[in-house]
Amino acid sequence: MSLTRIHIDSERIRQQIEALAVYIDTSKPGWTRRPFTSWYEQGREWLRQRMRENGLSVRQDSASNLIGQLPGSEPGLKPIMVGSHTDTVTGGGRFDGIIGVIAGLELARVLKETGIILRHPLEIVDFTAEEPSEFGISTIGSRGMVNQLLAEMLLRKDPEGLVLRDAIQRAGGSPDDIAAQARRSGDVAFYLELHIEQGPVLEQTGNTLGVVTGIVGIHRFSVTVEGAPNHAGTTPMGLRADALTGSSELVLAVEEIASQKYAEPVVGTVGRLFVEPNASNVIPGRVVFELELRSLNTKIVEQAAAALRVRATQIAERRGLSIRLEPLSQSDPIRVSSEVQSIIREVCSAIAPTIELPSGAGHDANQLARIAPIGMIFVPSEGGRSHCPEEWTPYAQVATGIEAVIQAVLLFDQRWDALEREDDSNGTDSGS
Repeated sequence: MSLTRIHIDSERIRQQIEALAVYIDTSKPGWTRRPFTSWYEQGREWLRQRMRENGLSVRQDSASNLIGQLPGSEPGLKPIMVGSHTDTVTGGGRFDGIIGVIAGLELARVLKETGIILRHPLEIVDFTAEEPSEFGISTIGSRGMVNQLLAEMLLRKDPEGLVLRDAIQRAGGSPDDIAAQARRSGDVAFYLELHIEQGPVLEQTGNTLGVVTGIVGIHRFSVTVEGAPNHAGTTPMGLRADALTGSSELVLAVEEIASQKYAEPVVGTVGRLFVEPNASNVIPGRVVFELELRSLNTKIVEQAAAALRVRATQIAERRGLSIRLEPLSQSDPIRVSSEVQSIIREVCSAIAPTIELPSGAGHDANQLARIAPIGMIFVPSEGGRSHCPEEWTPYAQVATGIEAVIQAVLLFDQRWDALEREDDSNGTDSGS
């Protein structure tokens, strides 16, 4: 494929990423910008201004997603959507999610400066709270956009007692209108997201761009282990109902079960625990922790979860404990359609060394795939590191990824409707 190359100024990209990186909680390590905080709102105000400067009209939807819009030249066509998120994990970095939003800004800038008008309307989206939140739910904004933010989820509370629906309201959303205003199948022509790989494959293989073939599904659970708090010095070892030692055994079971051989790889993680009463001289009486299982195969995740439930029952009976596993959230794995992969591969291969690879991390694209075809482009993560202050991608590589997004949008804008008509006539499904 012969492309008319588009120059993306890596210095401008650096300036934008570092400007957004100012809005962080300095009491936390790294670049911490949690959703529903003052730092998050300050970052969004910065983003609103940049959207307007690049010719976008700006609004927030009922799930408080921040959306910049451009009209298209052909009435009746559904929008092309480009987006990601600006919230971070605690102690996170400057690139995860952020570069996907900056890519949208650059796309709008290029269209404005070149005078190009897309056939489709364009939407640039900063999705609310993509990372796992204090409410036990991830991808809050994109779930809301596709009507997967259920009434029970909206009533969940964070550790401070804030209710999710109130948090969304404060952030500019309208939780009562989420279901009525949600996007339905066919409401979006195509969704595209640029992201750091968050793994080592691109760097180790010497490639700059990755065409994502699929995204893992993630099943998250809240686990409550109830024992009996008692004096640490006077209670014999054989007469204890220690919630923490039972929890520790179950955490190791997560590692063991996820490490078994399956038709598709599985990973399992426990990364958040609460111990009560959390005193050095008291046997722990209650432990609550969150665990997650990830795979490209839903049945395998369910198989691993079932094995964990069996193990939990065994541990509880042997140790005199009560153990409950309750689902928190579930996102199904996504397979990117061959048609989408073909167009993205065509563009990326004309720009830089490119390979195909799956995503081991979840994204807002998991939710958008419920209503539209989705695609993702990866750029390398130095050392394969992410969700930490050391997260790093050279700005020149970010700029290359942004050019690939822009070129892909231009190509989809011209080709996608014809491809959909061809698929419809052949009785096939071009979605994810």
